[in-house]
Amino acid sequence: MNTKGNFIGLLFASVLGGAVSLGGYKMLYPEKMYTTYSTENPVRFSNYEYDTNKVTVPAGLNFISAADIVRPAVVHIRTFYEAKEKIQSPHGGHQMDPFRDFFGDQFQNPQGPSEASGSGVILTADGYIVTNNHVIDKSDKIEVVLENKHKYTAKILGVDPTTDLAVLKIEESNLPFVRFGLSDNLRVGEWVLAVGNPFNLNSTVTAGIVSAKARNINILSRADNKYAIESFIQTDAAVNPGNSGGALVNLKGELIGINTAIASNTGSYTGYSFAVPATLVKKIVDDLVKYGEVQRGLLGVSIQDVSSELAEQKGIKDFHGVYVAGVGETSSAKEAGIKEGDIILKINDAVVNSSSELQEQVARYRPGDKLKVTYLRDGKEAVASATLKNKLGNVEIVKIGENEVYQSLGATFEELTKAEKSKLNISNGVKVKKVAKGKLENAGVKEGFIITHVDKNPVGKPAELADQLKSKKGGILIEGIYPDGLKGYYGIGL
Repeated sequence: MNTKGNFIGLLFASVLGGAVSLGGYKMLYPEKMYTTYSTENPVRFSNYEYDTNKVTVPAGLNFISAADIVRPAVVHIRTFYEAKEKIQSPHGGHQMDPFRDFFGDQFQNPQGPSEASGSGVILTADGYIVTNNHVIDKSDKIEVVLENKHKYTAKILGVDPTTDLAVLKIEESNLPFVRFGLSDNLRVGEWVLAVGNPFNLNSTVTAGIVSAKARNINILSRADNKYAIESFIQTDAAVNPGNSGGALVNLKGELIGINTAIASNTGSYTGYSFAVPATLVKKIVDDLVKYGEVQRGLLGVSIQDVSSELAEQKGIKDFHGVYVAGVGETSSAKEAGIKEGDIILKINDAVVNSSSELQEQVARYRPGDKLKVTYLRDGKEAVASATLKNKLGNVEIVKIGENEVYQSLGATFEELTKAEKSKLNISNGVKVKKVAKGKLENAGVKEGFIITHVDKNPVGKPAELADQLKSKKGGILIEGIYPDGLKGYYGIGL
């Protein structure tokens, strides 16, 4: 009886436990939570098609509008070269050109006529186009192809190797064009688009962010370019051979840079690209269109970034600004009272914390323009007003062709003061300020020589000297006098 009683007790306890469990489950998970699936309500997997109209892309991530604005105004530039003897580079290129290390060699058929490819950006409805100088340099013919496949022969209006920019012109009207944006307002981390023709793939758009600003990669100085300006916008937007000269734009479709180089050991994109800032591009384009030459205003200082080593050496407490390592004797900086050891903090109201930032700010102005220079001396802040000068040491606008003349002569020049004229009893003359490699040095002309006549024609300003020489061919006679009164006569071949 005890065994039977125990069994009945256990059975009753089991039934009771089951009833309690079932009751509890019903209370926690009522009937209305159950869902049954049928062919009328099928299971939906994540890779099934769905209504994309119900998906909203955040405005800051939508690149469609900017791409639609810019693509029609970015052109494909094809350059053609006649068969010439070329210098072979270690990378298989035809000329010793640092840009080949950054963009690879796109020439074809090295033994005969060859061609290369790049990009350009239409800036006006009547056909002004900006591109890189290295895209069209030494070309015999330039062809511009629009997105709609129309082709034009372009002519070069001007080039500027110091920024690697060039301006082309095609004869057409009502063209699509890109408007300039304010590259100064760019912020690191901001979305940008690169538009160009990499590997001959027309109208290619890539996206990335601004990785850094005012970046110096020493590509232009490697081209033995004394006045090179490198203050690139660095991005991680994919840029490859053929993108050179193409547009870097913000999400409004505004031009904020011209794509120029990539950091690569292979010649193809490996992570970073570099663009000339639009604010500098605009100034260079304006100069080339208006004057045919870039009007560079020079402050006349040699500068260094404030590094920890320099700060320790010079006793600098603050790492802001740019250190003045030297000041030219006749420079605008010298005349403004700036001295070696000063630390330049601002150009006008723009803060400068690197040499590239300072160079970019000054490069936006022309000879004769006045700049407000804020600097630090002995721990105290001061402000100077500097009037920029040109390469010749004066404030005049350089006329087209003058730079080529001066480079050919291998010298810089300056006007005579009234005191110098009086001392030597002459009424006119142009002083040879510096002599480097060139025709004057070859002829034996020394620094300080005063050129009074070219082929018996008097000259009184550097611009007049350039005008005289531009119109000459063959041999010329230069007459003048040295500061000690010794007269000189030199024959020079042009």
